Amino acid sequence: MPAELPYTASRAALQGLTRSLAVHLMPRGTTVNCIDPGPNDTGCADERSRAAVAEANPGARWSTPTDTARLVAWLLGDEAEWVTGQTIASDGGWSSR
Repeated sequence: MPAELPYTASRAALQGLTRSLAVHLMPRGTTVNCIDPGPNDTGCADERSRAAVAEANPGARWSTPTDTARLVAWLLGDEAEWVTGQTIASDGGWSSR
């Protein structure tokens, strides 16, 4: 994303902080993770962009705030107590293409 260097730098910083905080806080029983939702439909994109992203995504659609919320709910539950220091792509395959 050469045209979006500030975004790229802040994203890399957030992922690095996630890993470091996870190591620091795990002895206290606190997990720290980062979610990468990919293109998330917040209502800001125009129709042309919406169609292009949906076509390019293996999941054939944009991520939604509900998709992200479900992952957050899982991470807050007991089932995810051993998951820490991760950046989790919840993007319908967007980052794998």
